[in-house]
Amino acid sequence: MTEKSGGAVIGVDVGGTFTDLVLMDPATGDVRLAKVPSTLDDQSRGVMMALAEAGANLPRTDLIVHGTTTTTNAVLERKLARTGLITTRGFRDVLELGRRTRPQAYGMKGDFRPLIPRDLRLEVPERMDAEGRVVTELDEDALRAAARALLDKGCVSVVVHFLHAYRNPAHELRAGEILKEVWPNAYVTLGHALLSESREYERGVTAAVNASVQPILDLYAQNLAGSLAEGGYQGELLVMNGNGGMVSARRVAQEAARTVMSGPASGVMAAAFTGRAAGMPDLLTYDMGGTSTDVALIRNAQPAVSNEIEVEHAMPIHVPMVDVRTVGAGGGSIARVNAAGLLEVGPESAGATPGPICYGRGGTEPTISDANLLLGRLDPSRLKSVEGGITLQSVRDIFAKKLGDPLGLTPEEAAEAVIHMANIKMAGAIRMVSLSLGADPRDFALFAFGGAGPLHAAALARELGVPRVLVPARPGITNALGCLVADLRHDFTRTVATPLDTLDMTALARVLTDQAQEGRALIGRERVSVTEVKVLHSLDMQFIGQTHLLRVELEGPEITREALQAAFEEVYFNRFRIRLDRIRATVVNANTSVIGTRESLDPAALLPPADRKATLAEAQRGTRPVRFAGTVMETPLYQRGALPLSASFDGPAILEQMDTTVLVPPGDRVTQDALGNIILQIGAAQ
Repeated sequence: MTEKSGGAVIGVDVGGTFTDLVLMDPATGDVRLAKVPSTLDDQSRGVMMALAEAGANLPRTDLIVHGTTTTTNAVLERKLARTGLITTRGFRDVLELGRRTRPQAYGMKGDFRPLIPRDLRLEVPERMDAEGRVVTELDEDALRAAARALLDKGCVSVVVHFLHAYRNPAHELRAGEILKEVWPNAYVTLGHALLSESREYERGVTAAVNASVQPILDLYAQNLAGSLAEGGYQGELLVMNGNGGMVSARRVAQEAARTVMSGPASGVMAAAFTGRAAGMPDLLTYDMGGTSTDVALIRNAQPAVSNEIEVEHAMPIHVPMVDVRTVGAGGGSIARVNAAGLLEVGPESAGATPGPICYGRGGTEPTISDANLLLGRLDPSRLKSVEGGITLQSVRDIFAKKLGDPLGLTPEEAAEAVIHMANIKMAGAIRMVSLSLGADPRDFALFAFGGAGPLHAAALARELGVPRVLVPARPGITNALGCLVADLRHDFTRTVATPLDTLDMTALARVLTDQAQEGRALIGRERVSVTEVKVLHSLDMQFIGQTHLLRVELEGPEITREALQAAFEEVYFNRFRIRLDRIRATVVNANTSVIGTRESLDPAALLPPADRKATLAEAQRGTRPVRFAGTVMETPLYQRGALPLSASFDGPAILEQMDTTVLVPPGDRVTQDALGNIILQIGAAQ
């Protein structure tokens, strides 16, 4: 069964501050947008509010794709289902011992709390060795007793995590059969089924995350699907995974850990889609929202994907996810003067409620958004969700009291300091996904989106030496657009852990082929039409004696030993600029990604040509004094959607639209491409 054709398709993304929606109707060419405050206590309410604001006709909607922060928030805030762990005797403390890292690399402060407390981590007799041979048979009676004990302690879900199950999962599989008889629900996670690779700590944490959020995500998906059905929706509900692909809401809870970073991944997929269409396949993505900033790297229109993401200290989730780095700097990030008399910005956020001072909802702490308002970069009469009652002087007085006076600065100088500190923090995150991986930012364009990203993008590009900034048609709802353009995707990893010179190359090809067949079968079961199915193979490799893994891309499942050795040495040289041709290599993991591509959308439809004016002067709605580096300049204000495609002009300028504001500092030049994307040429003013 495939999706119907001709009806509307909807992408909706829930962020920490706003819920964004894009509705595209191919039959009429209609494009509708919505942005409503997120309802973090129950995200489904915000989704339904966004559908109502967009005037969505659910009975004639074909497909809804949803990016959610449900699992991410649950993990970061530790609002998790009560979960138990059954593991090999002697290994109950693996989740707590970890890798002996510290929350703060320099200093003795910080603490760590494992996802599953010690009294809910139970042991049973069983043991496999590293080759998958049985050392101790599984004690089935002990397993049943452990399960009953966890139920008596109020556990809702359970993890089975046995040593070396990635080599031989027989004991975990048998435990799963027994738990089907004992456990009252389907919330049973077998570690090897979710992640079949070595390193028991990472595998155990990933399984614990999955089990802890499984009931929460399942309940949320059921509630949302029920609300949609009540509204007359009969199509498929797809949920974004952290790998940039999608999965049916009917199956999403089975591998709930894969939805961590769902929201940020959707924005990166939209960036890849837009960059490909605009002829800029190499991008540094910069998504600044109300709560945080997410950055990622895209080469040749392909986002970097990693299966070694650490969401927070000692929280590695080893399932493939788009490699997104997050810092606590968003429009709502709070600025303060600490006990040492130094200015700090974030990571605490004012969120959606009460929000920044300028939202008029009772916020009293100075934020990045308030600083932009004070500097003239935002128009208080046009701020989304402002409820009134707050004047510019009120914001100025709070900046004077809480920041300016303690720092010996005027309110405007304090606001500039807040922006500068935030920019430094965000530039550092971009360096982490570029310079730290051997990529030169000067070879990329900065893709700026999110509600606040285009306000800061030019300053970040100048700091990093990036020559161009690409601002898409709808920056504030790009994550929702990503839900519409993402493909179906399933990723598989199998541990090989064998030196290359003794590896059975035929067996390796068989593993990759089997993974591809499984992925094709999963995509075939989805009720969504695809234009083609692509299969990507890769290997994680390292030199024997090293711990750092490097990914080697393969053209197909079959490769000779000599060709693989040469490919790995080339990847190693490109990363570290040194050749170690006398050291033996080993293959650690075999990876396969199966991607079902969907029919593409027209990005030009996001900015209707009917709104465009014939001249630049007609698109200007006035001027406003704006402060740049201590100097106040009378700055033209343009309606972004009204700019003629041929528009080309120099800063300073401000471009305003429903979902964001684009700041063009003095010295930079603005042009537009045929799709309506804004291109900022840094330092290119004539």
